[in-house]
Amino acid sequence: MSIKEKYGLTDEGVRNVKLGAAWTAVSNIAVFAGVGILFLAMGAFVDHAISGALLPDLLPYLAGLVVFIVVLFVTEYFAYYYQYGVIYNESGRQRIGLAERLRKLPLSFFGRRDLADLTETIMGDVKTIEHAYSHVLPELYGAYIMLGVAAAGLLVFDWRLAIAALWSAPVALGLLFGARGILAPLVRETRMKNLAVSDDIQEALECVREVRATNQEERYLGHIRADVDAAERQTIKGELMMSVFVNGAQIVLRLGLATTVLAGAAFVLDGTCGFMTLFCFLLVVSRVYAPFDQCLMLIAELFAAKTASARMKSFFEEPLAQGGNDYAPQGHDVVFDDVSFSYGGGEQVLSHVEFTAREGEVTALVGSSGSGKSTCAKLACRFWDATSGRVTVGGVDVATVDPEVLLGDFSMVFQDVVLFDDTVMGNIRLGRRGASDEEVLAAARAANCDGFVSRLPQGYETMIGENGARLSGGERQRISIARALLKGAPIVLLDEATASLDVENESQVQAALSRLLAGRTVLVIAHRMRTVMSADNVVVLDKGCVVEQGSPADLLASGGMFARMVKLQNESAAFAL
Repeated sequence: MSIKEKYGLTDEGVRNVKLGAAWTAVSNIAVFAGVGILFLAMGAFVDHAISGALLPDLLPYLAGLVVFIVVLFVTEYFAYYYQYGVIYNESGRQRIGLAERLRKLPLSFFGRRDLADLTETIMGDVKTIEHAYSHVLPELYGAYIMLGVAAAGLLVFDWRLAIAALWSAPVALGLLFGARGILAPLVRETRMKNLAVSDDIQEALECVREVRATNQEERYLGHIRADVDAAERQTIKGELMMSVFVNGAQIVLRLGLATTVLAGAAFVLDGTCGFMTLFCFLLVVSRVYAPFDQCLMLIAELFAAKTASARMKSFFEEPLAQGGNDYAPQGHDVVFDDVSFSYGGGEQVLSHVEFTAREGEVTALVGSSGSGKSTCAKLACRFWDATSGRVTVGGVDVATVDPEVLLGDFSMVFQDVVLFDDTVMGNIRLGRRGASDEEVLAAARAANCDGFVSRLPQGYETMIGENGARLSGGERQRISIARALLKGAPIVLLDEATASLDVENESQVQAALSRLLAGRTVLVIAHRMRTVMSADNVVVLDKGCVVEQGSPADLLASGGMFARMVKLQNESAAFAL
């Protein structure tokens, strides 16, 4: 497997890793020039000491030292630049590429992966890989190159000492890489334990009100503590096993210096090797081991990076929600033609559903919880694809259209509004990014936003907090409607847009909705029957099947399921505490 495949690098990333390794090797080899100058200077001193002459002329050695410093500076600069400069841009490209991939994946993918897992991959896994190809790979490959060059030179000097000096490096690396079968599962298990803790923390933040309201703090915190303790134990186990092999490899590596001294001393004593040759070997060997010593300490990250890369690669192996950009519907009728659907091949949610939401009319989807109402809306805008049958917009099968192109024709207003920690103006402009301030303000006025915005400290430039935390539910809903008005899409999906509002807010939101819905194809998901009494067509769903459809008056007259639901709600409205 190539570096590109193993670590999910782009072509430019592979190029920069190779340049980083090359310059690291050049920098390491350049150090040998300093060793050579020191060797020559020592030789000159020894020769002069033996002959009893004065000190040798130091000027050539000082000049060589200056040149060495300049060369070393240049090589170190380029090594640093390609290791930590341009190579860091690769993590940016990886994150952007991952985000682009996620943007094009069907929502079924997100139903299988939780948010903590996705966040950990985008932030944690990319960071792990980034550290591997910036700190480890260039150093490791640079050390390989340097070892080859040093081995060639030392073999020319004395092949016996070369073997005595260099045998430990490949043995140490072999020991560590041979342990991957033991270490890799530990890395994966540690990753899963840490992910469980991230899940717990995210859940705790999202459910803190419910936990406190039910007095479950101790029980809930006990569960989190157990997961934290399990993650800590697994981390200690993984670090301990890793340290055993890393320290073992470092011990083996240092044995090379001992064998060099022992073999060299024996060869000097029997007269087959000169003292200066042994001195040169000791200098060179100390430099050969230094980069490997650093690599051995970081090589654990290489194993972790391989696991992280496999997780990231799984994102790119997921099938995309693809389609063509040629989308020219004849009108905007939304037609369900014998549609069946199941989530991930599980239990069937919709079975042979057929109805038409006509342009210029309001079509209401009603039924008990789990009857398939929201699923129909999601299929209409291609959040998911039908298992069988067709969903068409203006005669065009939505499964043949790129989701981003299709969604240009849809505006959505949900009960649970999602806002960003931005200004009121910025949140409304999400409906159409290129809209002018005048267009944004016009949409806000049409959605009855002016009243509450005028009370905010900076008006439309007020920051509203995460998910609109500084606003009420009705105010958030009106911003959502303003966003939909600004988009001006011909098809509108409403999912209980007024269900949780008080009477005053509901009347203001209903007035804003009436402006939004005029002349458009409207699909309304509703539980409250009085909400749909003015609809043009009502589709009643039960257990994923259409059991009746027609105008509200006709369905009431028929005495079927819709009439029974209306009766039950009217009776419940009369209940008193």
